[in-house]
Amino acid sequence: MSRTFRFGVQASGAYTAGAWRDKAREVEALGYSSLLIPDHLDTQWGPLVALTVAAEATERLTVGTLVLANDYRNPVVLAKEIATLDVVSGGRVEFGIGAGWREMDYRAAGVAFDPAAERIDRLGESLAIMKDIWATASVRRTGAHYAVSTNYGHPQPVSAPYPPILIGGGGKRMLTLAARAADIVGVNPKMSSGRMDSGAGRAAVDDAFDERIGWIRDAAGDRWGDIELQCLVVTCRITTDREASVRTYAKAIGMTEDEFGATPMALVGSVDEICDQLIKHRERWGFTYWVVSDGAARAFAPVVARLTGR
Repeated sequence: MSRTFRFGVQASGAYTAGAWRDKAREVEALGYSSLLIPDHLDTQWGPLVALTVAAEATERLTVGTLVLANDYRNPVVLAKEIATLDVVSGGRVEFGIGAGWREMDYRAAGVAFDPAAERIDRLGESLAIMKDIWATASVRRTGAHYAVSTNYGHPQPVSAPYPPILIGGGGKRMLTLAARAADIVGVNPKMSSGRMDSGAGRAAVDDAFDERIGWIRDAAGDRWGDIELQCLVVTCRITTDREASVRTYAKAIGMTEDEFGATPMALVGSVDEICDQLIKHRERWGFTYWVVSDGAARAFAPVVARLTGR
């Protein structure tokens, strides 16, 4: 793949509306491509309202979800909300959606936490419904999970035929769906337990990413060259002592120093060292779209500037 790098920031909210607007403007000014928000039923802000405010506060910044949980929303209703956001933002929306993975969110909402295969199949049906609505303003689909029929799919998005779709995952079934249906594929550890536990570290080793990229390539077929590969950075630290930091982090999460140093989910070192890591990761896996947390955005900005030329 010969794609250039781009970078995003993931944030869950702010203390005030003004602080959220300032955060969005700073992310844009620092040269990031996108501001993304997750979808959990804890202390974070509501994604769609927060992104609308962020879009209003900025001029070029893409706003998006990383990622919405399909089971919390009806696809016909969600298609209208996303299309409206795309219209009011002038086509600056990145639509990230997943099957849902965190069991505690399901308990909080009183929604059944079905087996992963069922949740993923439901996501596939939901996404097909939304694509129909966005492209044609109508849909007629009956499947195992949804039966919908409407001609009132308005407004239609500015982005044709619909906003860029991002799907992330760590298992073969999820990544196969992503490879066949998404424009952007986020490659993550597998969270089959429904929680972030000790297994997440083992699922983040570099050999596991080799396997996941192979699944995506095989499922994508002729689409492979059109897919943008994204990686969410869990640990991001700018430091002049990479060795000491790697040793500390690796011990904390039960990985060897070599394993932690090689995983794409950890970027640790000087600006030069991290730039070298990103170039190597692009060569090995094809990752060009990197997302860091809002807490790391300011320190990481020199990396963004170096690799995007901004």
